[in-house]
Amino acid sequence: MADTTQHLRSNRTPRTILVIEDDHDIARLLELHLHDVGYEVQVAQDGATGCTQALSKTYDLIILDLMLPGMEGLDICRTLRTKPNYTPILMLTAKSTELDRVLGLEVGADDYLTKPFSIRELLARVKALFRRVEVLTTPADGDAKKQIVAGDLAIDTEKRKVTLSGKTIDLTAKEFDLLLQFARYPGRVYTRSQLLDLVWGYAHAGYEHTVNSHINRLRSKIERDKSHPRYIVTVWGVGYSFTETHQHE
Repeated sequence: MADTTQHLRSNRTPRTILVIEDDHDIARLLELHLHDVGYEVQVAQDGATGCTQALSKTYDLIILDLMLPGMEGLDICRTLRTKPNYTPILMLTAKSTELDRVLGLEVGADDYLTKPFSIRELLARVKALFRRVEVLTTPADGDAKKQIVAGDLAIDTEKRKVTLSGKTIDLTAKEFDLLLQFARYPGRVYTRSQLLDLVWGYAHAGYEHTVNSHINRLRSKIERDKSHPRYIVTVWGVGYSFTETHQHE
């Protein structure tokens, strides 16, 4: 572990992680183990303080407990997802029902871990989140278009800005990631499970309705008639595809 830590610290500025957790023992445990593998860690032990810290400084990751005094984790997540800067969120909770997991995903959490959890699993989830963010923000050479245009729809991949007929469209971070995944590969058909894995990191059929709801909201924003979509097309019995027509840089 010491070798890994030294390698991480010697090659780049350590990633910063904000832990918002009211259980002192869990917060301290996370702080110690994350620090051991080379991350810089700050801890907040109530929701209001954690939200203030998250908004006042840029972090590479936020580990967020669902049940917090002062301000609940879901409300913090909703607040952060209204801001332009996107920070991955790993949500922790003692609850394990599917409804709680879906709520976390719906409001913008990137991953979900139920207590009790092993430190090894948490560290693996953290690393996976960072890898996924790197893939989204550093596309392969063939995908590195700064501007993607399809008909009246224009996507600025660097500024994470979308316009329709010149008018800016307000998208959430996950809606933008979903649209970008489609637009980079026009004509490619995605199943719901594939989209979960690529955009959310969840390869689990139980969360397919999360994809459905995000696509419905995305269509309501970019389609002139969402009952007859031009851009995100349903491929019956398979999944969804992005239009191949009028594609250019």
